[in-house]
Amino acid sequence: MDRVPFDFAEARNRMVDGQIRPNRVSDPRILAAMRQIPRELFLPPALRPCAYIDEDIQLGGGRVLMEPLAIARLVQLLAATDGERALVVAAGAGYGAALLAACGVRVIALEEDPGLLSLAQAALDTIAPSVRLVSGPLAAGWPAEAPYDMILLEGAVRQVPPALGQQLRADGGRLATVQAQPGAVGQVVLAEPTPVGLRALPIFDCATPPIPALLPKTGFVF
Repeated sequence: MDRVPFDFAEARNRMVDGQIRPNRVSDPRILAAMRQIPRELFLPPALRPCAYIDEDIQLGGGRVLMEPLAIARLVQLLAATDGERALVVAAGAGYGAALLAACGVRVIALEEDPGLLSLAQAALDTIAPSVRLVSGPLAAGWPAEAPYDMILLEGAVRQVPPALGQQLRADGGRLATVQAQPGAVGQVVLAEPTPVGLRALPIFDCATPPIPALLPKTGFVF
């Protein structure tokens, strides 16, 4: 018996109508992008049938493709306007960068994991060729093209690396991420630069894994 091909387009519509629209995502650009962007292309072939589940999808090395609702609400929180510039840190497979690009944002996507860079390059070349993918240490950001109107960290951190706050535009710059301390529920925060550093406002609870490269370094204490 022939196997019926998986209907990814139908799965995208079910994702938007069942997961995204009922949960405070109202930006028509994001809704349209999530209906159109083939999220499955941001996954290895064996994981593509899982692309539209309402969970994080493990990509290896502690990294994930974030749950659709979480990334949709993070992108919406940035309130992008056409022509603004964004840096996506820990861009992973590139899906969040593609969503921002669909909102008219000029995006630089920073990743340091070689496997994820390869996965993201293949997807972005097809889906969002305007996104510029760059490689380097995540904690350093991408200062060569700062300042940015917005920065998105795709994953949880305990603290935002100081270098990232310094790369935001002083007037109107903003940063969205998940902050989570060990044993506590993570919170999505929207942060803005001040003369003494970032000021972060908690917005809603969100459980997503930490970005391994941005965890505090452990060592011996004498």
